[in-house]
Amino acid sequence: MKTVLVYITTSSQEEAGRIGRILVEKRLAACVNILAPIQSLYRWEGKIQNETEIPFLAKTTPELFELLAQEVRSNHSYSNPCIVALPIERGSMPFLEWIIKETGPEIASA
Repeated sequence: MKTVLVYITTSSQEEAGRIGRILVEKRLAACVNILAPIQSLYRWEGKIQNETEIPFLAKTTPELFELLAQEVRSNHSYSNPCIVALPIERGSMPFLEWIIKETGPEIASA
């Protein structure tokens, strides 16, 4: 039973909530957890940036990652948003089964 956590950063609480809602409504994610603001230091277009961002985690399956990433990119304010999947190696079986039940290619495409 394979599931993943997808880590995504956004420019604001509003953007995280809007994108997260889209992912859950389209059943590309079973759940989204919007986290507290973080301070991000990164190099972009040759300059060091220091920005406050709002990260969120989406719980889904590896099969839905590309559809989820495409949805995030089409609704995101960044030209190159952070969208990375981390495998869930172990977890509560009822919870992992719930993720699978609430997502799926047949559900997401309906």
